[in-house]
Amino acid sequence: MPVIVVANPKGGVGKSTLSSNIAGYFARQGHAVMLGDVDRQQSSRLWLKLRPGNLPHIQSWDISEDHIARPPKGTTHIVLDTPAGLHGPGLDAVMKLADKVIVPLQASVFDIYATQDFLAELARRKKGDKAQLGVVGNRIKDHTKATEHLKEFLQTLDIPLLGLLRDTQNYAHLAAHGLSLWDVPSAKVEKDLNQWAPVLAWLRQ
Repeated sequence: MPVIVVANPKGGVGKSTLSSNIAGYFARQGHAVMLGDVDRQQSSRLWLKLRPGNLPHIQSWDISEDHIARPPKGTTHIVLDTPAGLHGPGLDAVMKLADKVIVPLQASVFDIYATQDFLAELARRKKGDKAQLGVVGNRIKDHTKATEHLKEFLQTLDIPLLGLLRDTQNYAHLAAHGLSLWDVPSAKVEKDLNQWAPVLAWLRQ
């Protein structure tokens, strides 16, 4: 049962957007998916509530009487949306579960500065942790100095850049209705689906 963790200690970088779309993709492939929301804002849980009932089902945690959260029976794929400020014991617990960790990162000097210590820590832990690591550039504008700076920064790390996702309102419009890119006609989001292709190839490895 693969566990995919979307993590970045900085808020507002698009963790819930990536998490919900990853969950939506695997659900569309016929898998039994759980989208677990570890974030206090509970954005992914809200997305699940907005999701139409006629779409491939995505579950949340099963909460037992002793308040322990567990994947529902039959779950084949787990996606975890983590909170801002993830570090210390919380990070340790997540890394023990994770098979793959995706770090969304925007092309801003503020985002890069706020995330570089986290990425360096993940890189240091690579030998001891089972999880594969990858970075996704999020809300990217082509042919800008900020995007080039992001690429240059990532070249200094031992973590692969999986892909660059453009800055588009498609994600906001879909999220408002509990939808992912794979829940609408592909012609409407063709450019975005193409950008996701290398990310999904890595997730399927």
